[in-house]
Order: sequence, then structure tokens, then C-alpha cells
Amino acid sequence: MASFTSLGVGSNLPLDTLLNNLTIAEKKRLNPITQQQSDNTARLTAYGTLKSALEKFQTANTALNKADLFKSTTVTSSNEDLKVSTEAGAAPGIYTISVTQLAQAQSLRTDSPTIIASTKDALGDESSDTRTIKITQDGRKEPLEIKLNKDQTSLDEISKTINDADSGISASIVKVKDGDYQLVLTASEGLANKMTISVEGDSKLNDLLAYDSKTNTGNMKELVNAQNAQLNVNGIDIERSSNKITDAPQGVTLDLTKKVTDVRVTVTKSNDKATEAIKGWVDSYNSLIDTFNTLTKYKEVDPGAEAQDKNNGALLGDSVVRTIQSGIRAQFANGASDGAFKTLNEIGIKQDGTTGKLKIDDDKLKKVLNENTASVRELLVGDGKETGITTKIATEVKGYLADDGIIDSAQDSINATLKKLTKQYLSVSASIDDTVARYTAQFYAIRYHDEQTE
Repeated sequence: MASFTSLGVGSNLPLDTLLNNLTIAEKKRLNPITQQQSDNTARLTAYGTLKSALEKFQTANTALNKADLFKSTTVTSSNEDLKVSTEAGAAPGIYTISVTQLAQAQSLRTDSPTIIASTKDALGDESSDTRTIKITQDGRKEPLEIKLNKDQTSLDEISKTINDADSGISASIVKVKDGDYQLVLTASEGLANKMTISVEGDSKLNDLLAYDSKTNTGNMKELVNAQNAQLNVNGIDIERSSNKITDAPQGVTLDLTKKVTDVRVTVTKSNDKATEAIKGWVDSYNSLIDTFNTLTKYKEVDPGAEAQDKNNGALLGDSVVRTIQSGIRAQFANGASDGAFKTLNEIGIKQDGTTGKLKIDDDKLKKVLNENTASVRELLVGDGKETGITTKIATEVKGYLADDGIIDSAQDSINATLKKLTKQYLSVSASIDDTVARYTAQFYAIRYHDEQTE
């Protein structure tokens, strides 16, 4: 570049325009850096998108990777008063059920001849610093012990302390009328939860709360007596402490709400949950393929073009995407199943040779699930540790998503590059500022000289 003095003094040069143009030219030195920053930021974002898509696929894969899905059943009851539901593994069959007695929870109330006028009045012996309410139940190995100090003998404090113990025994206060309150204690359902109550260290409070369930005697009154549920299942008499029966028959839950006679409960095999999980897995995999395609898309440009199309995927040609895509696809043929099926195609899941996406043959899938559920489970789930397509995929994807996996490693590398580019940008910016400052000083010197010679 020629020196400014060689341009001639008094030549009336447009110095401001020249300075502006030189500044613009200098700042172009930043363009390669900002382009690299933009490209690397786009790649960093793309890896985040890839990771999110993998996590969604892993969720769908985990949902399918459950052996119990293939043991599902449905259940119906001929009487809505008998609520029924099933768990995985319930044996299909027809059961005739009658309920002759519902389980009840014992409930006791205070029955003192002296009216309790306030919920805040102390009811214990004020000369005793501490006392212990003991509640014994056959179903409890050790008595429940509620320790109270002398400031905790009011109805409010007694009920609060019992409820805070979270023992299955609830305490409530009932207002009979103004100036007349009672304490009500309610246990859990069943005979084994009948309460025998005593108070140690406070005879006055013991006179109020003592009760012996074996003899049904004491200073409290029984409002509801405890009893077990009694029912008959296919001619077998059954007794349980709760109205929620989970083991008669096994895998079927009965919620008893009323006495009923000869209710027909039908348990049948169901593949609905397995089918839903398989479809969700296929949809999620196809969505993952869409993400791969978006991140690696390529649009051809005319021969001789100076640059590639700006709409190309941020991870075009990226080895991480190729590794993940091929790694997952390889597991489709790596289930190591000992069952009747060795490939997805055999159970009605085909892979498109062009797009790589999966497609379900609904009729074929329904047929194999109905006829050979165990082998479908063996192919897809395997032993849940080493064999089975979804088990293999779960392990593979877990590695990709790990903190030291290939995605995080790629992101760490990009972040390191971006830090270097930031330093480079600041260095070049400082150099540009110095150059522009030098130009400015020279131009002002020229202008000053011109003004002095006019």
C-alpha cells in the first residue's frame, strides 16, 4: 500500500471515505473466524438435537424392554360392585366370587363421665412430667409408644402426636356440641389391628384412654368393631384383613365394596400393551431416522460453485452420526434369540431398504403375538441383561449418551475450538483496532497539513 504522503498534499482527497473503506477492509479479516464460530456453534446445537432424539428413542426402547408387557391380561367383572384389576402374570381363567363380609377398621371414642369442654385443656396429671400412651395390636410386633410431656395432654396435642407417628392409627376430634368434645381413634382394617390402649406414668390420662380389646372393656367406647373380609373364590373360603385382595386369585386385585354373590370374574390374555409399546418403539426409531437425515442432509450445488449450500445439515459427513446410526441398526440382527424368531421381519416389522425406516405389518404382528408371545418376547427383550434386541440397543445407546460417550466428547472438542476462536477473534480485533487507529492518525495528519497550507 502506498504511503499517505505519497498521495500528495493538498489533493483534496476524501479522507473520511478512504478511512471508512480501509476500516471495512480490515474488518474482513474477522470473517473467516466468525464463519468458523458460526459453523461450530451450529454443530454444537446439532449434537444437542441428536442427543435429545437419542434420549427419546431410549425412553421408547426402555418401555418395550419389559418382559411383563408380554404377560399382560385384562379382566372383567359381571357386577360393578366388585372392582377388579390384573397385574402381569395373572393366569387366564374364569372365577366365581362371593363376598360374605367386608373388612372393618376398629374405631374407639372417649367415654369419660366428665365432659371435655375444650380441645386445649390439659387432661393429664400435671404432677407428671412425662407419660407414654401404649397401643398394642396383634398385627404389630412391638406396641406403638406415644410419649407426651405435661404440655401435650390436651385433645389437640394428643391427636397431633398420634397422627405424627404415621403408624396406621389415626386420631380425630369430634365436636358433639358446644363445650363437649371427644377423641376418636381409628385403626387399619382387620382383626389383627384391634387396639388395646394403656397410659403409663399418668393415671388420670389412663382413666380417659384405657381400653382392652380382648375383653372389650375400658373407659373408651367401641364405635366400630374390627373384622376381616370373608369371601369365596371358586368354592374356596378365604379370609383377609383388608378389603383389597391381591392374591386370591394370584395376579388379580379385588376391591371389595359390598357383599356380592356369584360374581363372574373373567381374566383373559391381552397383547394390547405389548402392541402399543412396539408401535411406540417403531415410531420413535423412525423419528430418530428423521433427525439423522435432517442433521446430515446434502443439497447439490452447481459445478464450480464457490461454496456448499447453506441449508446443508450441520453434521453432514459427521462420523459420530454414522457410528450411532450403524450401531443401532446392527442390533436389529443381534438379538441372539433362542426362540422361534431371529429377525424383526419374522414378527412383522420390516425395514425399508431405501429410507431405513421401520414399518409394521399389523396383521402379522397380531398373529405372532397371539400364537407365540413367548418367542416375540425372547426376540425383543431376551434375558434383559445380554440378549434381546431392545436389551442390546439399551446398552448401545447408554454408551452413546454417557458423560464420556462420543456425543459429549464431540461437544467438548467443539467447545475447546470455540474458546480458541474467541481468543483468536479478540486478538485479530485488537490488531484491527490498532491498524485503524494508525490510519486515523495518519489521515488527521494529512488533513491538518492541508489546512495549514491553504
